[in-house]
Amino acid sequence: MENEYRKWYGEKRCRKALESFGEKGWNTFYAETPEEAKTILFDTCLPKNVSVGLGGSETLKVMNVLPVLRNGDYRLYDRYNTADHFAVCRESLMADYFLTGANALTMNGEMVNLDCSGSRVGAMAYGPARIIVAAGVNKITAGLDEAMARVKAIAPMNCRRNSHKTPCAETGICLDCNIPDRMCNHLLITFNAKKFAGKYTLILVNEDLGF
Repeated sequence: MENEYRKWYGEKRCRKALESFGEKGWNTFYAETPEEAKTILFDTCLPKNVSVGLGGSETLKVMNVLPVLRNGDYRLYDRYNTADHFAVCRESLMADYFLTGANALTMNGEMVNLDCSGSRVGAMAYGPARIIVAAGVNKITAGLDEAMARVKAIAPMNCRRNSHKTPCAETGICLDCNIPDRMCNHLLITFNAKKFAGKYTLILVNEDLGF
């Protein structure tokens, strides 16, 4: 049974965070469910007949966006259906739109992401004309210190999800490894979006999504 108080608390946190992101130049949307977020994405944020790149995201997977993106109305750089993953990631740097999740969002309107190859954070920082981020309420943190702690805490799950042979994928604890299969290589903090009016959109969902 859904906890009405948790939903109330989640909505308050989402709307407060969205207010901060809006003040920093983001286009912002609130959704109660992944299904509502998907509707917002395709009905309001993402026009048809544009090229679309993707960042690896468990949240987008829950939203089930791939079947729509693959239906012919979009020119999709499909990182999940290719013989050359890195070539597709490079090509997607020039997409009209780039869809992704986030590792952490602060109540002050900052976004923190940690990457392996840098294809996701590279696209989020520069390249695609528009960036759309979908995230669950569980990604919200009080500030940058908590966001950094969150990014480090979830790293073992991401390593295991991507079959990286890291110590944390076995122990569940980050050991700041120095090995070729290390996944935590590139850190991006997006402080503000006012310089690029209309470029960044955040859809915040009042459910725990992804890690």
